[in-house]
Amino acid sequence: MGHTADEFIVASEEKAFDMKHRQIINYNIGKYDAAVDRGLSKFINLENAKRKGHAIKWRVMENLDKFLPEFEANFQKRGGKVIWANDAEEANREILNILKKAGAKTVVKSKSMVTEEIELNEFLEHHHIESLETDLGEYIVQLLGQKPYHIVTPAMHLSKEDIAKLFNERFGTPLDFTPEQLTQKARELLREKYVQADVGITGANFIIADTGSIAISENEGNARLSTSFPKIHIAVVGIEKLIPSMADLDLFWPMLATHGTGQNLTVYNTILSGPRQPDETDGPEEMYVVLLDNGRTNLLAQKDQRQALYCIRCGACLNACPVYKNIGGHTYETTYSGPIGSIITPHMNGMEEFKHLSYASSLCGKCTEVCPVKIDIHKMLLLNRRDAVKENLVTTQEKWGWAAWKKGMLKRKTMDWLSGKTKNFLLKKFFKKTWGHFREMPKVSAKSFSQEWKEKNTD
Repeated sequence: MGHTADEFIVASEEKAFDMKHRQIINYNIGKYDAAVDRGLSKFINLENAKRKGHAIKWRVMENLDKFLPEFEANFQKRGGKVIWANDAEEANREILNILKKAGAKTVVKSKSMVTEEIELNEFLEHHHIESLETDLGEYIVQLLGQKPYHIVTPAMHLSKEDIAKLFNERFGTPLDFTPEQLTQKARELLREKYVQADVGITGANFIIADTGSIAISENEGNARLSTSFPKIHIAVVGIEKLIPSMADLDLFWPMLATHGTGQNLTVYNTILSGPRQPDETDGPEEMYVVLLDNGRTNLLAQKDQRQALYCIRCGACLNACPVYKNIGGHTYETTYSGPIGSIITPHMNGMEEFKHLSYASSLCGKCTEVCPVKIDIHKMLLLNRRDAVKENLVTTQEKWGWAAWKKGMLKRKTMDWLSGKTKNFLLKKFFKKTWGHFREMPKVSAKSFSQEWKEKNTD
């Protein structure tokens, strides 16, 4: 078992029995569930909307080589610049070049998982450039020196008391400040930063091929401020975020909002199609879109699993997953946690190091059930397990164990050969410290099923 897998098991055990953590997560996800139920009830035919979303994303992934150049051409027509980045190192280097050329010292960032993926904040800090998160949840975890806990709600693991204590330590605000007062304090601190910043960096929820635009959804207005005040705007986007047409937002915006937070529509939905035009009053003087691969084409090459790239990052599968609800987001040690992260991470970051995530599932199928674009998530997890075995990324102990199990299960005689007493001994010997660590070990009956059947059915 790899080093990352060992850490995962230790961290999972710790979090699963941290009652305060579970209480906060269950409370927050409970509120989310209630809001989403209300939101989904507004759809006349939710299943039809999901099917349509799946079909659009299927068309994009099958024709990515045509849609990406179409986006590039249309974006460049309006004065925008497109940068293609094969990996995180290339993306960071290109962003640094833009910042150095502009003599930039400060950056404001709106919420973006893809910049977390390439570890942009750490990279810029290393090069003495201040990069400040402006989304409230992201700002809080940045102050704590943590990574986002959840795809949509980065500070889901913190209670309002935790945040009040943090603000008290950092800014001297009273410990009894309400969430509204804490938000007001964050707003005061951040507002001046927008005006002072040299560059604004965002992600994008969608990139639109037919108009050469990016679409950003947010609830706080920080992305609009990050793209309006600074002279340069850089959007870092995964190549899978593409949709064919502006008209497709009619489906994807409500689906993302409802599955993400339960809203009918996110508060601020912005479409940006390049730098400020001569007849426009605001916006940046320069706009760049960094199209990031970083392992996505590895997944695209997997015919069975490429549908994982249909993901619109709503976070619904995380909130539905019984494993995520018990062990939390940080335990996964990856940018994208939960069921969807367990599928894509082994392909993007290496099967050998991250194959264990595909086993961190009960295969209950709830993730597949809630997905707004009908990704067959639990099937993808099984396919990842298959690939790990095919690539021989299993220990000798595991191989021998499954070989013995298979041999025993294929023949009733072999199964009955070991007595109940021997089976109980083997269970205690090999599983007491792992499977039986927090559980009472089952007791195998002294007589086999076939023995009992014979005794009960002999006349």
